[in-house]
Amino acid sequence: MSDTTFTPRVFSGIQPSGNLHLGNYLGALKRFVDWQDRDVESIYCMVDLHAITVWQNPQDLMKSTRELCAGFIAAGLDPEKAILINQSQVPEHAQLAWVFNCVARMGWMQRMTQFKDKAGKNAQNASLGLFAYPALMAADILTYHATHVPVGEDQKQHLELTRDIATKFNHDYGVDFFPITEPVIEGAATRVMSLRDGSKKMSKSDASDASRINMTDDADSIAKKIRKAKTDPDALPSEAKGLEDRAEARNLVNIYAALNEQSVDQVLTDVGGKQFSEFKPMLVDLAVAKLAPISTEMARLMQHQDEIDKILTRGSERARAITAPILRQTYEIVGMVPPVEI
Repeated sequence: MSDTTFTPRVFSGIQPSGNLHLGNYLGALKRFVDWQDRDVESIYCMVDLHAITVWQNPQDLMKSTRELCAGFIAAGLDPEKAILINQSQVPEHAQLAWVFNCVARMGWMQRMTQFKDKAGKNAQNASLGLFAYPALMAADILTYHATHVPVGEDQKQHLELTRDIATKFNHDYGVDFFPITEPVIEGAATRVMSLRDGSKKMSKSDASDASRINMTDDADSIAKKIRKAKTDPDALPSEAKGLEDRAEARNLVNIYAALNEQSVDQVLTDVGGKQFSEFKPMLVDLAVAKLAPISTEMARLMQHQDEIDKILTRGSERARAITAPILRQTYEIVGMVPPVEI
């Protein structure tokens, strides 16, 4: 067990792949803001190096990166409090990832379900970057000695790998250098499902735009999508157990609970017995009140892309004040000859 005390520090990131949606907000952005408000040093990252594990149109990637940064700020992250970066501006991420490629085992990577899902039947044609993606994710976290990572359920396996890599590195080199990072998964609606099919995760890749609420949607679009969301004919139950086997109903209640910062049981105490004809207007009012100001602010920020670029540049300078010494110490531990002043 580690005797080293690490400074509490939070790291998390989102791929700038376009179409930021409600699932990203409730599963990630809202939680990022919560951590910022706890006065814990926080780093939030647009993971553009992860994005190119599958081919990206370069211009679209630049736009998506800036739009994601705008989303972070519009959701409530203060770039003077939290450190906002795009991954490629902080080279220690990629440098530490190579060290971790040499620590992680092939078998560990082969067990990663996300690689299997993304590569599908064409695994032999997938990029090496996609296969090694979890080592870069571990480097993203550990190059800051991050102690906590707010993540969605689908990233838990990668966090476990990060812990395995840290443990093996510490063991192999007889040090207590990297922390064993804790995943933070809390609250309702961590996993937001499709508005058209409650068995599927809300996704930007879904062919139906009606399946998701985009963070760029205006108030009318938000209201329309919720009104058309798939439900069932039964009234809402008065306790959470009554939502079992009712995927669409559970999803809408989860969304309401997360937006209103309540538990599912608290929501059902208030709305149990109501039909969806009564509940959906309540959800519309709540969602519009919470989300429309974010889309408006995102649109405003995207009119000032030079300001976004300055925020990211300043963020990378602050980030490197943390990452450069950690990478230098890592290199010393593994036996790299350091540069000297001449």
